[in-house]
Amino acid sequence: MVAAPPRTAEQRLRDTLDRLAGDVDLWLASADPESGMPYLVPLSFLWDGEAIVFATPAASRTARNLQAVGRARIGVGPTRDVVMVEGVVEAAEPADSVDAEFGDAFAAKAEFDPRPLATPYLYFRIRPVRVQAWREANEIAGRDLMRDGKWLAG
Repeated sequence: MVAAPPRTAEQRLRDTLDRLAGDVDLWLASADPESGMPYLVPLSFLWDGEAIVFATPAASRTARNLQAVGRARIGVGPTRDVVMVEGVVEAAEPADSVDAEFGDAFAAKAEFDPRPLATPYLYFRIRPVRVQAWREANEIAGRDLMRDGKWLAG
């Protein structure tokens, strides 16, 4: 199979924003603050145009790691059309305190609503500081779309 020609940076950015807006699930890697051991979990998410938002139990290892370290690495999409995001935790808000409009938007996109659950959940907002996207080896050289929180193409 011959790889398609590499996309322009502008096309890659459009495709990346479409993936963030349209995909439902991601892989989130956090790190234990003491041992540095990585912890990887699948989660549903909402892209609000500036940040990736997801919910996880307040007592979970993911929540503890994110609150202690304040950073995460996120993968969205299949391995041959991946978006990788490195981000910082902007906020962790209890599920029962979010406004109804946001909670409803998250529930509709994620097909999951933590607000009525007995288990306390936190919504995390992760602001990207680096975004990369590539499909095949011929796109690896130009994979950086964001550095230091600034889009490079657009």
